[in-house]
Amino acid sequence: MSDLGALLRDKEYPGRGIVFGRTADSRAVAAAYFIMGRSENSKNRIFEAEGRGIRTKAFDESKMTDPSLIIYSPVSICGNMMVVTNGSQTDTVCEYIRNGESFDEALRTWSFEPDAPIYTPRISGMLDLADGAYRFSLIKADGEPEPGCVRCFFEYEASVPGEGHIIHTYAGDGDSPLPFCGEPVRVGIPDDIDALTDMIWGNLNEEYKVSLFVRYIDLKTKNHETRLINKNR
Repeated sequence: MSDLGALLRDKEYPGRGIVFGRTADSRAVAAAYFIMGRSENSKNRIFEAEGRGIRTKAFDESKMTDPSLIIYSPVSICGNMMVVTNGSQTDTVCEYIRNGESFDEALRTWSFEPDAPIYTPRISGMLDLADGAYRFSLIKADGEPEPGCVRCFFEYEASVPGEGHIIHTYAGDGDSPLPFCGEPVRVGIPDDIDALTDMIWGNLNEEYKVSLFVRYIDLKTKNHETRLINKNR
C-alpha cells in the first residue's frame, strides 16, 4: 500500500485525480477529487457547491477562453451513488444510472479528450454510499499517429478499512504529460477528513494545484462532512 502524500509529492503533475476508500475505523467512506493546471485558462478555476455535488467555475470570467474541457460538474449524487469524473461524462453516467443502466455502459459512449497531442485521459469513479463499494474507469488514447481508444474498468466489491485507491490523469511529468498507466494505486485512508485533506493539498505541486474536494460519508447515519479548497479564493 502506497503512502498517498508521498505518491503525490513525488509527481510534478498528476493532473486531475480521484480517491475513494474507507476509514480505518470503518465508520465512513471517503471521496476526493483534485484538479491542477498548467495554462492560465486551466488555473483560472474554482470549485463551488452545486446541490449535493460541485461544479467548476471560472475564477475571473474575463480571463476564460475555452470552457469546453474545464467547466463541468465533477461530483454528482445519483440516488445512492456518488459519481466523480474529470469531465462532462459525469452527466452521462448519472443519466444512465437514472435509466437503470450501468456505469460501464455510460462510459463506453465516451472517448479520451480531443486535446492533441496530449489526448488527456478521461477518469471516472462511482462510489456506492450504501456499502462503500466503488468502480473506476480510465479511457485513454493508444497508438500513433491516429490513436485508438482504450477503455479500462476496475471494480472493488467492498471497501477495506483503512484502504482506498487513487487514479489520476497523468503519470506525473509536468513538461510532457504521459497518461496514467496500470491499475489504480492502493493507498491508506485516515479516519479524519482534515488529515486526508491536508495530505492531498499539502503534497500537490504548489505551482500547478488549483482546487480540492474531500467528503466523508458516515455509512450508518449517511451524514457527511465536506472540505473545499480553492487556491484562487
